Amino acid sequence: MMKRLSTLFLLLSTLAVAQTDLLDELDADLDMGPLYAESAFKGLKIINLESTKMVDKGEMYFIVAHRFGSIENGFDDFFGLDIASNKLQLIYGLNDHINFGAARSSYQKTYALHTKLRILRQQTEKSPVSIGAYGQLTINNQLDLDLNPDLDFSHRLTYTAQALVSRKFSEKLSLQLSPTLIHKNLTEVDDESNMQFVMAAGGRYKLSKRISLNMDYGLVTNRPEELNYNNMLSIGLDIETGGHVFQLHFTNSRSMLEHSFLTEASGDWSEGDIHFGFNISRVFDW
Repeated sequence: MMKRLSTLFLLLSTLAVAQTDLLDELDADLDMGPLYAESAFKGLKIINLESTKMVDKGEMYFIVAHRFGSIENGFDDFFGLDIASNKLQLIYGLNDHINFGAARSSYQKTYALHTKLRILRQQTEKSPVSIGAYGQLTINNQLDLDLNPDLDFSHRLTYTAQALVSRKFSEKLSLQLSPTLIHKNLTEVDDESNMQFVMAAGGRYKLSKRISLNMDYGLVTNRPEELNYNNMLSIGLDIETGGHVFQLHFTNSRSMLEHSFLTEASGDWSEGDIHFGFNISRVFDW
């Protein structure tokens, strides 16, 4: 009897030690992994502005964006719904730190190429912010060089360089700063500088599990007064619906290209000259 009890005691002791070792290993594994914050934004865009969210390695995003005419004309053009500007975009995640994309917009029949980089990711006790960079090249295909013999192909090009700095302050609140440099090879007036600086910012406040209130704004610092443009301002909702994010918003810019919605927003919120629009994104494993 004593021999059986001794055997049972040894067996239980061995199991207890093994269980303790297993728990220690699990704790060690958990301690080794970096504790990254969840994405500050659910969409690749806040509304118009790029967010710090990235396309994961091997994934492809297809994005359809629409901006309608101004709502100020009321039923004459059904609050702008009779008039539409659109953009189709594909974005591929080369890896978790580099994205490439291409787009075609009906605005000035423009083609665009872009890349987005992840430089730093918000991490518990190590980094209070996420930092990224965004660059875009656009080609204005509507500019007729035959009718403008003094111009050449280079005048169709614009360049955008943008820093992306975001912080997720809580489960509900995320904010981002996006200082931006825009270079236009062709300007509208003599006093307009080819290089323009825009201090842009955006934010997201979560209203429920699947809905958030979003806003973005761009302050142009060196635009000549003779250009009748306003600073970009957009307000809208993000709605998560399974495999994609549906964004509904109002904005004072019909264009969906960085150089134009940041420096050429023609609408005026104070006069009701704003545009309804939406972005839809769908992700595919490539």
